[in-house]
Amino acid sequence: MQKAQKAGLAAFVLLMGASLLAMRPHDRSQTTDPKLTAAHLKLAALSTSSRRDIDYRLLDARLRELMKKPAMVGLAVGIVENGRITFLQGYGETLAGSGDPVTPETVFRWASCSKGLAATMVAKLAEQGRLDLNGPVADYAPDLKLPNGNERLATVGDLLSHRLGLYRDAYANKLEEGQDPSFLRTQLATLNAVCAPGTCWDYQNVAYDASSEMVSRVTHLPYEQAVKRYLFNPIGMTSASVSMAGLESNASWARPHSAGKRPWPMVDTYYKVPGAAGINSNIKDMALWMEAQMGEMPDVVDGRVLDTIHGRYVKTPTERARMRKFLERLGTAWYGYGWRSYDYAGHQIVGHRGGIKGYRSLILFDPEKKSGVVALWNSDTWQPGGLEFEVMDQIYHLPFRDWLELNKSPAETIASAESEPDSGGPS
Repeated sequence: MQKAQKAGLAAFVLLMGASLLAMRPHDRSQTTDPKLTAAHLKLAALSTSSRRDIDYRLLDARLRELMKKPAMVGLAVGIVENGRITFLQGYGETLAGSGDPVTPETVFRWASCSKGLAATMVAKLAEQGRLDLNGPVADYAPDLKLPNGNERLATVGDLLSHRLGLYRDAYANKLEEGQDPSFLRTQLATLNAVCAPGTCWDYQNVAYDASSEMVSRVTHLPYEQAVKRYLFNPIGMTSASVSMAGLESNASWARPHSAGKRPWPMVDTYYKVPGAAGINSNIKDMALWMEAQMGEMPDVVDGRVLDTIHGRYVKTPTERARMRKFLERLGTAWYGYGWRSYDYAGHQIVGHRGGIKGYRSLILFDPEKKSGVVALWNSDTWQPGGLEFEVMDQIYHLPFRDWLELNKSPAETIASAESEPDSGGPS
């Protein structure tokens, strides 16, 4: 009798739960199309048959040689050719001396490669008519206050392309002291403007994170929940998260290290500006993200959004100066919405780099050829800077150049890789 009562009660609870779910407003972003799911699963699978241009034995040998450099601890690399993932490999250790190997499932921090994700999210909302990229930032991020009341003049697009009229990386020092980024954005009004909004370019982190505030206000969701609903889940980025807890909850995650392989303590400073530097994932999910940026998932990120965020809005000559090692083939450098782009040996390529204490990242791809590279590593070195151009050279069948400088001593190398500063803040 008691068993029958329990069974009846369970059935009633299930029936009520189903009824309540049926009463919830329909959210198309939560709807799963079986055909699209199958297509995304195909994109997530390693496809050696799509290999065309890259010598993977040479690449693997070069990466193994790279790992012998004294500052390297762990590294994960992913390659996409012709719109399919063709290479996923981990090297080294998650923690120096531990013997715990980096694998394609090891989770790292993206640092400033997170900016492209925030820009994609904002552009998606704009395409849905939920905000205006040409509207004043004050309409969507009321915490952001600029000198001379310029928040009424600066557009959402100016925010995403670092054209707010602030000096470089304003108040990053105060963020690293532990001050609240929302409060710091209100205090930007006390600074002197270096130019009118939209007329000059200076890289930002505290201000750029007004993008996450916009997303939360428009979607009525915390930023992490919004990007999971609209980007991570539809793309299939199962390891992706936006918090220190999200990083540390993984079975395999890379610990941060100094250039001398000394472990750094984990700090949450840049998780507090998630739109600027808060994303974590393994290399497979970063490769999936690159596929979406190549236009392979138009149901999630369509061509109009990609054209918007990859647009060339402002030239960045200082980027060419930092990338001086590659000037033989590197032409004009631009910034779009959360993405850099370059002229390279007659081709147009899109990407970004990131660096925070103990972690570095890079992504670079040719949207037309649908080929490119992603890499994540866990030490304060830019030694892997150059990997992306060695990969692109193979894709374009260009003569080999030792962009990784594997045959040079540290004193002989050009810090390519000064393309992003190592101050502890991301780029």
